[in-house]
Amino acid sequence: MSDASPSRRQLLAGAAALTAAAPALLRAAEPLAADALNGRTVLITGASSGFGRVGALLYAKHGAKVIATMRNVPRPEAESLAAEAAKDKLDLHVVEIDVTDDASVASGTAKALKIAGGRIDTLVNNAGIGITGPVEVQDMEATRLIFETNVIGIQRMLRALLPQMRAAKSGQIFNISSQLGRVIVPGGGHYSATKFAVEALSEQLAYELVPHGIDVTIIQPGGYPTRVWVNRNIYTGALRERSDANLLKAYEPFTRGMGTEDGSGRSADPADVPRAIAGIMALPAGQRPLRRAVHPGNKPQEAINKVSAEVQLAWLGGSPLGPLIKAVHD
Repeated sequence: MSDASPSRRQLLAGAAALTAAAPALLRAAEPLAADALNGRTVLITGASSGFGRVGALLYAKHGAKVIATMRNVPRPEAESLAAEAAKDKLDLHVVEIDVTDDASVASGTAKALKIAGGRIDTLVNNAGIGITGPVEVQDMEATRLIFETNVIGIQRMLRALLPQMRAAKSGQIFNISSQLGRVIVPGGGHYSATKFAVEALSEQLAYELVPHGIDVTIIQPGGYPTRVWVNRNIYTGALRERSDANLLKAYEPFTRGMGTEDGSGRSADPADVPRAIAGIMALPAGQRPLRRAVHPGNKPQEAINKVSAEVQLAWLGGSPLGPLIKAVHD
């Protein structure tokens, strides 16, 4: 392996330069053709609300066959999504998948593959939850739930759908991370821990899938006004209720607002995220980015993304693994 690693001073200088240039990195996305996703079959998890629901409809409107999955079907969100798709004559099918359950993933992906004629070429791992509060306050129930959903859930979906992608020697995977998958906010619970794990899992997967012709893209959204705040408050409120009062007091002010955050003041359009995903879907295979930060405001993770790519290339670019690393980053 190459020893030509950049120094910490060089890395920090590069990060600072990129942060200063961040406004110049904002580019308006090119309008997507109405039929840009024709012939593509997309399975998306967590499609009951937010990025998942908006994305399911958007991809179908651009010509894709969409398998929109969610847990606890039947439910009103499934019925309303199916009704909206039917109104616009979209090729959209709702299937039950709970990413925290092995049997549900197995049966749901089998049903999805049957609907898709045996071929799903794009997987959007969108399902995820947040639970806030200091690290010590996160009991094992909360810890297991967020890792089961945000990390292990992705692993279940990958193992269910990668075999048919490898057989086809093509495919595309999108894993929804967050800008908090690169930077830390105190009091954020294990959300960053899970999203850091998603970042690492996804990048490793991207290298390993190069020989199989399968692209991996990590989407890093900023804060958007979606239902994630409502769901997060349910989980966080329950955690607060079962936590010891002295423990909560020890970490004020981080515990004071647990279960009451509402995402107010966030006005960015949640459709930004599925629009970015659709645009990347439409790119030629092998030309899709490993990471895409999505938010109209500050993107603090961009500096880290740049430095990370430079480090990987400097560390492994000249090694026997170099072709895999360069295929992803060049």
